[in-house]
Amino acid sequence: MTRPVQGPARGIDFAAELNPEQFAAVTAPPGPALVIAGAGSGKTRALTYRVAWLLEQGVPPYAILLLTFTNKAAREMIERVQNLVPSGADGLWSGTFHSIGNRILRSHAEDAGFPRNFTIMDREDSEDMIAAVLAEANLVTSGRKFPKAGVLSDIFSYATNTTEPIRAVLAAKYRYFLPLEEDIAKVQSAYEARKREAGSMDFDDLLSKTHALFLERPDIAAAYQRRFRHILVDEYQDTNRLQSELIDILAAGHGNIMAVGDDAQSIYSWRGANFENILGFPQKRLGTRVFKIETNYRSVPGVLDLANAAIMGNTNQFPKNLAPSRTAAPRKPLLSVLPTNTAQAAHVARRVMELIEDGTPPSEIAVLYRAHYHSMETQIEFTKCGIPFTVTSGLRFFEQAHVKDLAAFLKLAANPRDETAFKRLVRMIPGIGLKTADTLWQTVSSILAGRPAFGELAHIKVPSKARDEWMQLVHTLAEIAPLESPALAPADMIKRVRFAVYDDYLKHKFSNAEDRQQDLETIEAFASQVESTDDFLSQLALLGGIDTPSTVRDQEDKVVLSTLHQAKGLEWRVVFLIWLADGMFPSMRCIEHPESLEEERRLFYVGITRCMDELHLTYPEMRLGSGYASAFQPPSRFLRELPEHLFETPDHFQPLAGGVDPGHDDDPF
Repeated sequence: MTRPVQGPARGIDFAAELNPEQFAAVTAPPGPALVIAGAGSGKTRALTYRVAWLLEQGVPPYAILLLTFTNKAAREMIERVQNLVPSGADGLWSGTFHSIGNRILRSHAEDAGFPRNFTIMDREDSEDMIAAVLAEANLVTSGRKFPKAGVLSDIFSYATNTTEPIRAVLAAKYRYFLPLEEDIAKVQSAYEARKREAGSMDFDDLLSKTHALFLERPDIAAAYQRRFRHILVDEYQDTNRLQSELIDILAAGHGNIMAVGDDAQSIYSWRGANFENILGFPQKRLGTRVFKIETNYRSVPGVLDLANAAIMGNTNQFPKNLAPSRTAAPRKPLLSVLPTNTAQAAHVARRVMELIEDGTPPSEIAVLYRAHYHSMETQIEFTKCGIPFTVTSGLRFFEQAHVKDLAAFLKLAANPRDETAFKRLVRMIPGIGLKTADTLWQTVSSILAGRPAFGELAHIKVPSKARDEWMQLVHTLAEIAPLESPALAPADMIKRVRFAVYDDYLKHKFSNAEDRQQDLETIEAFASQVESTDDFLSQLALLGGIDTPSTVRDQEDKVVLSTLHQAKGLEWRVVFLIWLADGMFPSMRCIEHPESLEEERRLFYVGITRCMDELHLTYPEMRLGSGYASAFQPPSRFLRELPEHLFETPDHFQPLAGGVDPGHDDDPF
């Protein structure tokens, strides 16, 4: 009979309080260890008990470093440890990578070339400093339109966290800026110099300057290596290259790293996370023990059966099989195939209303999707039906800046006296700020009062640096609102505005330009279903201005609309996964690249495993008004990989012409 393992301080019966998988990981001997903790398997419990185990084995708290990705996670883990071992965790270092970096740099700021009272800039401060650098005379020598400070901030951040040179970042994510590589590198150098001069660091410096300090001062690195004899890392699959290198430096000598994570939930490569960190952990650190925690406490068996089948298509993974601790649900996951995108939204709204009427709290329901623009029709339908909802993937669709920008073109075309729309448009032009916009409006308003052609605005004097873009704006307005011709349909207006002006503006203004372009394609599709510009603008105003019903007592009790990336780590009783059509999910950009496709499949897995009780899968067979016409859509290849017996359908699943049955091995796409 195995004797329960107990610690002296509290007599914790680790074997009784943990399942066998967790117990094996928590009581692992020193050395490198990788804990693959499946979704809903009690990862936080395993980490906190590991800390308690180390403390009760006599490891002093100051010799333990616990790295997390959020301050909330760090606080939660320390509170749990203190409940297990009261006062035993005093002196333990716990926090995010950035908070630990800040703590180290505060003690060695001068060695890193900064004053001890250095300030930390937030995102806005950082962008303001980059903008100031851009304003320096003769720094940017190219005559081409240059990226805004916000875009440059994202480029610099990605380069820092991936330790990639600027050229590699531009080639991978911003190819349209490659001709500007030399000038962008100059701006980065000037930005670094200005930060040092100001005694300021941005958020990324808390990692990069700590890393540089350790490399330049091996004696300082050695002091921390001696101090932290056990390093625990949460959510290891989300680490980037810089974070991985910092961990390696701190663990040099003893190699006591316990990395906890789930390779099947590695979904953040777009922001620099490196999947190879977790996949290659055992090969990089000889003698690594790999533990798998596969008992799931969240989901009913039918959901887990679907999740296990969904991830099987990935070649690069640590194979695992989530096993349920819960009993079976009354029904399997439900697949609903709808004729159109609007029908999909109506179906989801109808089912949500039924759930709420049957007693399910709205906050226990989530609608999840691959990209923010997938939520538009659902937001419209929920608003019409009075369903309370919150959007965690960003602003409500019609409140986003780029949607408002596009609407401003149509507003001014429909009503030349719209001062707000005019000022919004002209302030997109470099060299025109609030004061110049006010001055321009005083001149323009008198000209437009008689409703002449917009082309007459070409003669107005504007700052010289704004002249070319002013002329383009005037030409575009004249084209979408011709004085003597019939008004263009709203979808045609949007198409011309995007082609002539706005798509190019997006690239230079926003780092996620492609995502925002997809939003605008969705708006264009929506506009194609509306007859007049006045009707289109009225619908936008109504949908953007209506909040959730005041009859909802608890304003937090709302259905959650979220992208899958934002949903990671959360759970709901009922989950709707929508837009499961090839080209939408997986996204068109990822289909031709095996590594990207595997990450998309992991994202699908994350979506499924958010569900506790009732899972709905949906896709529309046709996307109305997509681009130049409506488009037929095959079901997602992720759906077609699933055995048909794992889900129910209202009617028997009918594949599209030339398609394949669910679960069939052949994949024509």
